[in-house]
Amino acid sequence: MTPPLTRALAEKNYNDPTPVQTAVLEPQVMEADLLVSAQTGSGKTVAYGLALANTILGDAEVLGRAGDPLALIVAPTRELALQVHTELTWLYRYTGARVTFCVGGMDPSHERRQLASGVHIVVGTPGRLRDHLERGNLKVSNLKAVVLDEADEMLDLGFREDLEFILETTPKERRTLLFSATLPRGIVTLAKQYQNDATRIDVSGAQRAHTDIEYRAIRVATHDVGHAVVNLLRFFEATSTLVFCNTRDSVRHMHATLLERGFPTVSLSGELSQAERNRTMLALRSGRAQICVATDVAARGIDLPGLDLVIHAELPNDPEVLQHRSGRTGRAGRKGVSVMLVTPPNRFRAERLLSGGRINAAWSGPPTADEIKKRDDERMLQDTMLTEEGGEEDLAAAKALLAVRSAEEVAKAFIRLYRSQKPAPEDLIDPGMGARDRRPARNDGKREPAAAAPGRRPERGERPEREREPSPRASAPVSHGPGNSVWFRLNVGRQKKADPKWLLPEICRQGKVTKPDIGAIRIFDDETRFEINEDAAGRFAEAIRSAKGSEIRIEPSTKPDMNAPERRKALAEEGPREKAEIPDPNAKYKKRKPFGSKPYAAKPGAGGGKPHGGKPVRHRDHGAKDGKPARRRP
Repeated sequence: MTPPLTRALAEKNYNDPTPVQTAVLEPQVMEADLLVSAQTGSGKTVAYGLALANTILGDAEVLGRAGDPLALIVAPTRELALQVHTELTWLYRYTGARVTFCVGGMDPSHERRQLASGVHIVVGTPGRLRDHLERGNLKVSNLKAVVLDEADEMLDLGFREDLEFILETTPKERRTLLFSATLPRGIVTLAKQYQNDATRIDVSGAQRAHTDIEYRAIRVATHDVGHAVVNLLRFFEATSTLVFCNTRDSVRHMHATLLERGFPTVSLSGELSQAERNRTMLALRSGRAQICVATDVAARGIDLPGLDLVIHAELPNDPEVLQHRSGRTGRAGRKGVSVMLVTPPNRFRAERLLSGGRINAAWSGPPTADEIKKRDDERMLQDTMLTEEGGEEDLAAAKALLAVRSAEEVAKAFIRLYRSQKPAPEDLIDPGMGARDRRPARNDGKREPAAAAPGRRPERGERPEREREPSPRASAPVSHGPGNSVWFRLNVGRQKKADPKWLLPEICRQGKVTKPDIGAIRIFDDETRFEINEDAAGRFAEAIRSAKGSEIRIEPSTKPDMNAPERRKALAEEGPREKAEIPDPNAKYKKRKPFGSKPYAAKPGAGGGKPHGGKPVRHRDHGAKDGKPARRRP
């Protein structure tokens, strides 16, 4: 390692290199093409910065006058490119290197002037780099090395054509370094095509999950995902938190929800301009915002100091994305927590993600309000308002306050003030395990196979039956039976357009239950009655008593159900009812005189009073006269 780089690392307190940094500095790989697989947050940026030093510096300690670039670093997103630019700027500070960036969303004319004035290292995104190459702004005749950072992500984002164009345009004798958290088949194919006998370095080892990250899987009802995020933020109170959603609409909804609850939150998605993204990152790094709601692509490359908590509000699509998300925390030896919110329909999908990523997560329900209040009391005792020593003015004010108020009154006022500054936690329930999850789990995260029926061995090729969870798309609830349910009523009925499509979500929200807990729903003119499974009826009744903010009121039903034995018994005791007289709808027709009762009255002057204007009436056999049948035509 050259002295200028050693000096820069010492100033940043880089005393112990990470495994990936040690691997790229081995003498046998100093000039070779590299295919490196390392976890997110393992120091890959500094690693390839050190690996490039021998290629672009050679035996010199200081670079000469800047001209055409010597090294090109390609990153998938703007945030990652800007982060790489920052890292390489301080790393090559004492070598005289000039580092610039070319990313989408920035002024291309400014980038063109920077390239024309001369640079040593260029960092950019694939699309913008290709644009500069096609326009002749980026000269690559002197290029000695190309680095593809987060190559797997660039392929997932559809940059393969741009990458191939860049690699085919650069000199063939260049050195190619490919860094990626995972090595799927597309990356290996790209390496074989554009690298020369690349040395493969895998520092992720057999255990793919981060050892500095604590993984948790939180069971939560489908309608309580937003409330669960609120409770997790209140429970951990991390310095910085990243909340992941899958779509821009979900990011906007979650961002608005957290802002409404009083959390200092910013959002990050692909629809933001570069100026808005820069302001977002500045707010996070300065501490003005503590929570960032983002999508996968927008959060790629984010490196926040003190990021202690990652919340997956929506599950990722594959284990690699889960690792990339979680890798935003647990960096540089720090500990972090990654929490997955798992709804009952997504339980099996979550288990597949954990098993595919070789992650051992702790399963539990969401933090309750009592647990959060307990954590608040513990944090209150460690608050700086109590631990820091006050001045003389503070002491004089305290004595004056204690002269008129007791110590207990002052302490209660302090506690009320401390709690009023924090958003109130939500009352959540643990939806528990579905029918498919009642089998014991193995150590590798997979479920044990269902046992065959007692006293019978399954035949060869026969799959043992197992309980299946009711499909979430089932439209009609299943009645739990008269002896296994408790009936409740709603204050809306058929007159107010009551419909199970919007009644079911409202019942689940107010009662904090899931759809399988709800049985039959009976809609009447002015009310609706429904049954709740007796196992959930107790907590349902408690939840509806504290439910607020809805015009729909739910209360226990005082009337027995129409099909219940009590109702049938009550109807039998009332005895037979008198039958009401039902009007005959055909009565008005019966009052008319039958046809033909009144002689036909011919119009005056119409053939002497004969029917049909005096013309002779033909019989059914047309042409017949005097009762004789007409002669048929041949």
